[in-house]
Amino acid sequence: MKATGIVRRIDDLGRVVIPKEIRRTMRIREGDPLEIYTDREGEVIFKKYSPIGELANFSTQYAETMHKVCELSVIITDRDTIIAASGLPKKEYLDKRISHELESIIENRSFYAHNSGEQKILATNDGRDSYYVSCAMPIITEGDIIGCVVSMLPMSAENIEKCDTETKLVQTAASFLSKQLES
Repeated sequence: MKATGIVRRIDDLGRVVIPKEIRRTMRIREGDPLEIYTDREGEVIFKKYSPIGELANFSTQYAETMHKVCELSVIITDRDTIIAASGLPKKEYLDKRISHELESIIENRSFYAHNSGEQKILATNDGRDSYYVSCAMPIITEGDIIGCVVSMLPMSAENIEKCDTETKLVQTAASFLSKQLES
């Protein structure tokens, strides 16, 4: 654990303010759920809670099935990181932070499809991606955005027309994962 040197007092309602710099760095937004941990030494630890993270194994199996059956390269994200990947180099994507552009797609709450001639959107910020976002559908549960299902294409793929099946599969996967979290 790393000390920040920032000290805050608890107010009369038991609240503590997390400084803006830390919220920005950790991508903590207003309304984001935080898990609270304690230990025997009296430490209190706040950790971002990822509902889709609870389904990481299930999400991985779903992504692998989409790849095996439909030959789609797929990633599944929570709001910050890639939690499942199949059909592409997992080392390059798994547990990496998503790009600001992909984050914007998620925040828009609607289906995205790359069109020929548009700038390619990368899934991560490190710029070393060998795939780009083909289709993306945010996962929304009970009005809250919790992640995204994304089909990916190799950077070398030019002018590949999206088939209706790819679009429907990505939308179906997002809807299915949403329903899993509701139950």
